[in-house]
Amino acid sequence: MEHYVTGAAIKALRERKGLTQKQLAERVLVSDKAVSKWETGKGLPDISLLEPLARALGVSVAELLSGEYQRNRNPGGNMLRSGFYVCPVCGNVIHAMGQGSFHCCGVTLPRLEAEEPDQEHAITLEKVEEDYYITLDHPMSKDHYIAFVAYLTTDRALLQRTYPEQEGAVRFPRLGPGQILAYCNRHGLFTCQI
Repeated sequence: MEHYVTGAAIKALRERKGLTQKQLAERVLVSDKAVSKWETGKGLPDISLLEPLARALGVSVAELLSGEYQRNRNPGGNMLRSGFYVCPVCGNVIHAMGQGSFHCCGVTLPRLEAEEPDQEHAITLEKVEEDYYITLDHPMSKDHYIAFVAYLTTDRALLQRTYPEQEGAVRFPRLGPGQILAYCNRHGLFTCQI
């Protein structure tokens, strides 16, 4: 592990939260002497206390470990700014409506960066009744496939998981302008505008 929580970080986050050492100790179920030792560098919290400590300080474990509080600079949000993260070990897909630090299977997940589709990843969009029918002329074998397709507008996100050996097609209700994203397990995330 590159970082471990420092006493200075605990103290700064505790003071920002407006807690005394005793109040923090009560929330984490340790003595106030333990908190004092952490803050003066004479001891470190046990790893089992990181989650309760982060919760008591109102931060994520990643913020606690880095000692940096991440203020949400975009509280209004916009679904078009969504981020997607895919675990290379288990294939778990994580959708986030903003920046974050995400981990799965012991791996820190990088945010996927969407690219314009090339010929192999062309996204075809067709209006069918009140829906968009999205097709991808892409292999759907066990080792090379489209793992998910998403439709994002400013206020909504629709996500459909796709699986190997299925047809590379999905259908979404038309919600207005936005973007379609398709994730290839080998080549990454591709996007097209609606």
